[in-house]
Amino acid sequence: MNRLPMHALRRTPDIDLDGEWDFQLRRSPHEADGAAWKTVTVPSLWTMREREDRPHYTNVVMPFQEVPPAVPAHNPVGVYRRTFDWSPRPGRRAILHVGAAEGLLTVSLNGAQVGVSTDSHLAAEFDVTGELVAGSNTLELAVTKWSAASYLEDQDQWWQSGLSRSVFLYTVPDVRLTDVATVADYEPASGRGRLEVTVSTAGLDHLDEVDWSVRIDVLGRTETRPVTPRVPAPSFPRPNRDRSTRPEPLGLPDGVMDLLSMNAAQAPIPEELVPAADLMKRMTGPQAPAGTAAFVLDGLDVDPWTAETPHLEDLRVRLLSPEGEAVDETRLRVGFRRVRIEGRDLLVNGRRVLIQGVNRHDVDPRTGRVVSRELMLAELSLLKRFNVNAIRTSHYPNDPAFLDLCDEIGFYVVDEADIEGHAFTSTLAHDPRYLPEFLERISRMVLRDRNHPSVIVWSLGNETGYGANHDAAAAWVRRFDGTRPLHYEGAIAHDWHAGHAATDLVCPMYPSFEALQAFSADPRADRPVIVCEYAHSQGNGTGGLADYWELFENLPGLQGGFIWEFKDHALDLDGDGRHRYGGDFGDEPNDGVDFLNGLVFPDLTPKPALYEARGLFCPVRITSGAEDAGTGTLRLLNRQTFADLGGYDLELRVETEAGPAGAVTLPAPPAAPGREATISLPEAIRARLGTALALTVTVRTRHDALWAPAGTEVGVHQVRFPRPVPRLPRGIGGMDGEPRHPLLRRPPALCLWRALTDNDAAFALDNRFVRSGFFQLTPLDVKTDGAVVITRYAAAFGDEVVHTRTVTPLAGGDYLLDEKVTLPDGIGDGLRVGMEFELTDGFDQARWVGLGPWENYPDRRASALLGAWESPIDELAVPYLRPQENGTRGEVTELLLSGPAGTVRTRHATPLHMNVSRYTVSELEAAAHWWELRPSRRTIVHLDIAHRGVGTGFLGPDTRPAHRPSRSEHAWRWRLTLTEAGR
Repeated sequence: MNRLPMHALRRTPDIDLDGEWDFQLRRSPHEADGAAWKTVTVPSLWTMREREDRPHYTNVVMPFQEVPPAVPAHNPVGVYRRTFDWSPRPGRRAILHVGAAEGLLTVSLNGAQVGVSTDSHLAAEFDVTGELVAGSNTLELAVTKWSAASYLEDQDQWWQSGLSRSVFLYTVPDVRLTDVATVADYEPASGRGRLEVTVSTAGLDHLDEVDWSVRIDVLGRTETRPVTPRVPAPSFPRPNRDRSTRPEPLGLPDGVMDLLSMNAAQAPIPEELVPAADLMKRMTGPQAPAGTAAFVLDGLDVDPWTAETPHLEDLRVRLLSPEGEAVDETRLRVGFRRVRIEGRDLLVNGRRVLIQGVNRHDVDPRTGRVVSRELMLAELSLLKRFNVNAIRTSHYPNDPAFLDLCDEIGFYVVDEADIEGHAFTSTLAHDPRYLPEFLERISRMVLRDRNHPSVIVWSLGNETGYGANHDAAAAWVRRFDGTRPLHYEGAIAHDWHAGHAATDLVCPMYPSFEALQAFSADPRADRPVIVCEYAHSQGNGTGGLADYWELFENLPGLQGGFIWEFKDHALDLDGDGRHRYGGDFGDEPNDGVDFLNGLVFPDLTPKPALYEARGLFCPVRITSGAEDAGTGTLRLLNRQTFADLGGYDLELRVETEAGPAGAVTLPAPPAAPGREATISLPEAIRARLGTALALTVTVRTRHDALWAPAGTEVGVHQVRFPRPVPRLPRGIGGMDGEPRHPLLRRPPALCLWRALTDNDAAFALDNRFVRSGFFQLTPLDVKTDGAVVITRYAAAFGDEVVHTRTVTPLAGGDYLLDEKVTLPDGIGDGLRVGMEFELTDGFDQARWVGLGPWENYPDRRASALLGAWESPIDELAVPYLRPQENGTRGEVTELLLSGPAGTVRTRHATPLHMNVSRYTVSELEAAAHWWELRPSRRTIVHLDIAHRGVGTGFLGPDTRPAHRPSRSEHAWRWRLTLTEAGR
């Protein structure tokens, strides 16, 4: 009610209303008064502060038992009130801007109701000129938590309430600019740009004659156009009733009334009717709206905008009075680019781009969805450094400042409307009562954001089924803005070949690899596949990302997608570093840890999965192997679409079992986009390859940028050489028992269990691992046959496991162990097969030869690096908020643990998976939060011959069969050397 139309202008505040406000929380809209008034800061969410109404996390179900459009009886209202001084300015209007209100917003000024607004993630503006008085004014913003519109904001995130973006007053002249719309098109064939600028004004559209004008300045050019006057609607002459004199003929040719339909049908026009036909076209054709000015600048010499080359131009727009005075003006930045779909390809400036994207929510662990520009810049800078090039604003429009940064830094954006009716997917999309809200939310997003070059796709929302309301909104967008394609997953959710009315992309969620392969090969497929959510990064997950990219880069029609998701949503209301998830605030019902699925922790610390993505998304890739490196050459591919490699340097080093050696920095070769180039290895590198495990190439930025200083690492790749197999003595037995030593608190014993990851416990896996019973192994009997010790175990549900071991003492504290494990038939899948032992206290450092430096697993190691690595033991763990299996490194042939207590070394003839932790599997499984784990100086070591990948089974494909321990027999040999300090 009374909300002003949405526009793309950015106004400067006359009065900044952020800061201290009086606040009162009421139990319902019917309560005249509530809790005591207190002072709060705006913007802020009361759910992040008030004990009476805390954050509530649900994924699908609504947090109350009602059906649309009913509102629950318990419906808190946050009332924000403050006073400010006002000095009226004649000839100017005062506009109140509320950047975003989470809930139903009601605005009152000096006791008079001004207006009402829903749509929690777009601004609401109101003309308050008539309510303002000279001197002191009292503004009240009441935010009601629940309304009929809440059913369209059922996103997978915290339910929050309050004012989440800035509030201010600005003034505008009575005659003013009301909107500026631009289309900055780029013609790839000619390299020229075309700029269309349409300027709307207020205060002039009622005039039959207008001597106002609009002036634009762009690209060194200045253009001026008159403001269009009101054009009266054409009407027929009234019949002449006067028969006293002969009427003069009007000169209308016979058949003139046929011209409307003949023009429309493009029928041949008789020669005598051609002049009248042209006149009628002008009279009845489209007319420029009154109060507007339109500009078309063609053949412009411009640099195009892309995510790789985000070039922007300044555009200044001024409204000029008849006297030539600039009474109003605005500035914006435009980027020249063209987005098209041709066949099965999404093209930017005529080239097919790969979408290396993430889904992103507004979330700050301390302030909720109140997100500062500083945090936005930090997030985008981090993503850019990790080679992400696209963002889906799941599932609502972001702050305009966010899109400004995307324009400047360079990201492709899927701009998503604030529509998700997940709990009522079968009804809301068809409900005519919600049609106006669908249209409002989608159209307001388009009106606000259409000038941003970063926005290349409009999204109609998320997980609201599919119905007539979507088709109606899609039709409006297509007619209003034909420069971008449409996206809506619900339209193809049940049939990838359907939904053309609402989506120009096939944009599924969590597709299987087989589904993508089949669709790519299907002759009926007629649109690009850009996966809107995939690689669900729940807990220790994101397995199979490299498998997805093998398909995206090699199969027709597949063009990448958006990882779910960028950041964990956990909150830290108290600032104590103890992040909390669903249910931790007494919120019922809740979905627990379901939103701990980010590539980064809440504080933006990257998880190992983000390093996996960085390597796959890197602008440079090595395409040659060890043989070429041995002859002194290295072949590199420029994976970029638009930029050459002139912005990067390459640091080369050789990895040996003794550590890295011989670092040399070279400029990247001048490879064009999509092309390969060959470099010659420096002699300092070639001379060291004889003992190399790998040749490592680190890609670094050459120039300073807003998102990173020069020298920032954006990727690391390797050429691996054949690995020498560690030579272990030949074992002949000689000890009928376990290795015993003062440094061993628990000797090596069979372990088949890991602390279940969120993916391991996914409902789709149907308790597969628990059913194995491997979480508990009870010895049934031990038999000794010479030096061979055979132990039979009973798993928790009676299945038998046999462990056969031969221990050969080599010297004091030095043992050779031959292991064989036989698992029950029919298990088919497991978590790990290996040894677990515990050392005495006094170990603090680890060194290993294998994959590192970050955590890696069989299906998430495409970007892991082979070498000799060192780390404090305390830093090997990855502190997933809900504790689970973490910190494993693969392909380890040697491990050295050291500290005041001494040293422990292991060597493995077959590379093993290594895990060194301060906590046992049972301790990890018993804790609900990482911060519940007590500080520990223990050292628990796992060495596994087989370890399961992590997959994305919580929501998406499970670990692929190749990365599951499926064999029933495993055998391996390893050496354990224990040396006490001082010996």
